[in-house]
Amino acid sequence: MKREELVSYLDGLLEPARFRDYCPNGLQVEGRNEVRRIVAGVTASQALLDAAVARGADTILVHHGYFWKGEDGRVTGIRRQRLATLIENDINLIAYHLPLDAHPELGNNAQLARSLGWLPDGRFGEQDIAWLGALAEPADLGSISSNVTAMLGREPLVIGSLQKPVRRVAWCSGGAQAYFEQAIALGVDAYLSGEISEQTVHLARESGVAYLAAGHHATERGGVQALAMHLTERCGLDCEFVDVENPV
Repeated sequence: MKREELVSYLDGLLEPARFRDYCPNGLQVEGRNEVRRIVAGVTASQALLDAAVARGADTILVHHGYFWKGEDGRVTGIRRQRLATLIENDINLIAYHLPLDAHPELGNNAQLARSLGWLPDGRFGEQDIAWLGALAEPADLGSISSNVTAMLGREPLVIGSLQKPVRRVAWCSGGAQAYFEQAIALGVDAYLSGEISEQTVHLARESGVAYLAAGHHATERGGVQALAMHLTERCGLDCEFVDVENPV
């Protein structure tokens, strides 16, 4: 498949033009024109780049790429090494950030709902990134925490009584603790995200709405995994997801 064909297909699927994002979506670094082997991962770290080189990949597909808004643009140090690895090995870097959070089927939040058995029925937050819905059956917070641990392979930090009954939930992958107050206003019993801030603990305690911080990396593996599988099934591409361990 030609690089331009792949990027055009992904742009049509994920609709990046709909989003005001903090980085460019789509092709970020140009490599080989012919795409045959893709390595997918959450973040375009040096470890993922090295894994792609070792596997003979011509393309890397990630959720967290480069060129973030407000970032120092000088090509030195770590940034130089990463770009040198891509350019010297003629590897394409393709990244989709908010579009891969929001996609109704392949996105991070859709995959969280699917893996946890939650039933989405609404959106909220900036650009409707965050989701809300109901549990298939009411459960206590301790049971939900155990399910999150089993599904994501990471025990969440839980703020709230483990005996608290939960019927309605809201969630948003990654660093989405800023949407917690909106979730509280929507009347949910619990909110799940990847990260937590100091003030979030007080909001949870004082509002009575439980908070689960399940890990930025852990909550954002699902989208790029689903996208890689989609490209394999629909486009016949050789796609491998490489999970570079990250405890955050």
